[in-house]
Amino acid sequence: MKKQDIMSRLPVFEPGHVWLVGAGPGDPGLLTLHAANAIRQADVIVYDALVNDEILDLAADGVTLHYAGKRGGKPSPKQRDISIRLVEFAREKKRVLRLKGGDPFVFGRGGEEALTLVEHGIPFRIVPGISAGIGGLAYAGIPVTHRDINHSVTFLTGHDASGLVPDAVDWESVSKGSPVLVMYMAMKHWANIRDRLLAAGRDVNQPMAFVCEATTDNQRVLETTIGNSLQDLEASGIKPPAIVVVGEAVRLRKALDWLGAREGRSLMPDPLGRNVDQNAG
Repeated sequence: MKKQDIMSRLPVFEPGHVWLVGAGPGDPGLLTLHAANAIRQADVIVYDALVNDEILDLAADGVTLHYAGKRGGKPSPKQRDISIRLVEFAREKKRVLRLKGGDPFVFGRGGEEALTLVEHGIPFRIVPGISAGIGGLAYAGIPVTHRDINHSVTFLTGHDASGLVPDAVDWESVSKGSPVLVMYMAMKHWANIRDRLLAAGRDVNQPMAFVCEATTDNQRVLETTIGNSLQDLEASGIKPPAIVVVGEAVRLRKALDWLGAREGRSLMPDPLGRNVDQNAG
C-alpha cells in the first residue's frame, strides 16, 4: 500500500468557517501540521502582535492579512470588535484563520472569540499551539517540572482585563503552594507581584528568570533572584514580551541551556549538587 503524504490527509478548510489556531511562541518550526495546513488554505488571516512574520510568509498569495494585535500601553483593537470581525469575514464565505501567538486557550482569549462564533452560528475549529510558558522555557533550558524539584506548576497571568495585577489570584496560596510559578504578561507589574510573593513568604533568594522574545533569534534570558530582580531587570534593559518563571527549576538552566551550549557555553553536569552517577537510568 502506497504511503500518503500526511499533509494531503489533513482537514479541508471550508468557506465560511473560522479556525482558531495557535502559532506557538515564535519559532516557525514549532508550528503544528494543523497550523501550517490552516495557513496554507486561509483566505483571511487575523493575526496577533506576537505572530512571527516568517509564519505569515507561509500564507498563499492573495491572502488578506488583518492585524489585530494587542500590546500593553499601546492603542489596541477592542476584543469584542475582533470577535465580530471574525463573524463578518465568515459570513462573506471566507476561510478565516484567527492566528494567535502560543495557544489560543492559554491566556489567548480564544475562549471568548469561540463563544462569539457560537453566538452567531459560525462553525469553527480549535487548533492548539505550543504555549510560551512551556515552549519558551524549554528554549531557555528551564523545565517546568522536574521530579527532584516539583510535582506541580502554576501558570498565571500578570494582569487582568483592566490591565492591573489580578486580585482574583490568591497570591498567598499560590506563593506557598506552588514550587514553580510561570507568569505571562507579568513584567510590567513585576514590582507589585514580587512584593505580594515576598509578603506571602516566598524566599527572597529563590532563583527566577525573565525569558524575553522566547524561541526567536532575539531571545534573551535574565537569571536572577526574587530579591535582586528589580535592580537586575532595570540594568538589563530587556523589554516585554516575556515569560517570568520563579522556582528552583531555574537552577537547571546551568545544565540545560542547549542554545548556549551550541554557542560554546560550558554546561554544569548537575546544578543541584548531587552525584550524577546516582541519576543514571
